[in-house]
Amino acid sequence: MPTISQFHGIVIRMYWADHAPPQFHAFYGGLEILIDILTLTAIRGSLPPAALKLVLEWASLHRAALLEDWTLCSQNRPAKPIAPLP
Repeated sequence: MPTISQFHGIVIRMYWADHAPPQFHAFYGGLEILIDILTLTAIRGSLPPAALKLVLEWASLHRAALLEDWTLCSQNRPAKPIAPLP
C-alpha cells in the first residue's frame, strides 16, 4: 500500500486493490479511517477530531491529485506523492 503523504503524525495511504468508491486510508496514533474522496466522508473507522479535521482539510486541497492517484493505483501503477499540510 503506497504512502502518498505524511503530515502532523498522520500517514495517508491507498491500497492497490481497493474497491469503489475512490478512497484513501489515514492513520494516526494507532487508529485508521477510510475516507471517500468524492464526498470526503468517513466510510469506516475514526480519528480524533483534530486529526480528522487536518485530514479533511488536506483532502479538500488535494482532491484532484487523490483521484489521479486512485486511478493509478487501480491500474497497479505507482501513486504520486502529494504535498503535506504545512
